[in-house]
Amino acid sequence: MSTTLSPEQALSALRKAELLYSPEEVCAALDRLAIEVTARLEYRDPLALMVMNGAFIPAAQLLGRLQFPLQVGYVHATRYRSGTRGGEIDWIARPRPAVEGRVVLVIDDIFDEGDTLKAIVEEVHRQGAVETYSAVLVNKQHDRKVAGLTVDFIGLEIPDRYVFGCGMDYHEYWRQLPGIYAIHD
Repeated sequence: MSTTLSPEQALSALRKAELLYSPEEVCAALDRLAIEVTARLEYRDPLALMVMNGAFIPAAQLLGRLQFPLQVGYVHATRYRSGTRGGEIDWIARPRPAVEGRVVLVIDDIFDEGDTLKAIVEEVHRQGAVETYSAVLVNKQHDRKVAGLTVDFIGLEIPDRYVFGCGMDYHEYWRQLPGIYAIHD
């Protein structure tokens, strides 16, 4: 179930939020991710798939740091539908372009419990990718991770709190923020 907020309520939430990572810290994490991804994929002709909508901003920032040939596509699957609690996977758009025979890098904003990312990786394999890697800007620290999923590239670690900014939203607001914030408890 989603909650509709007014812009004033969204602004109030930001004013009360705690800054976990500054824009400079996020940029440093993206720089590290780019070095790690380059070391593994530079000569693999990868297809990078952005997980919409959350990964749009961090993926664009990461991709801009990758100085080797690659192709870019997207996938849109969600469990949240503007809410704060996950449900069943909703496939809005399966991986595009075709992944068959490709080395694929799936880029997402956050590794929370991992159900959506695991479903995407499984779909990419089902469609015939020869190898799949995953990268996330943030990894939420808790013990509720889905079994059978390992993220290959992680930018930052965050506590088990509701976070937003850098692609992650607070009721569809604040994805565009350059820092990462946590809702005031």
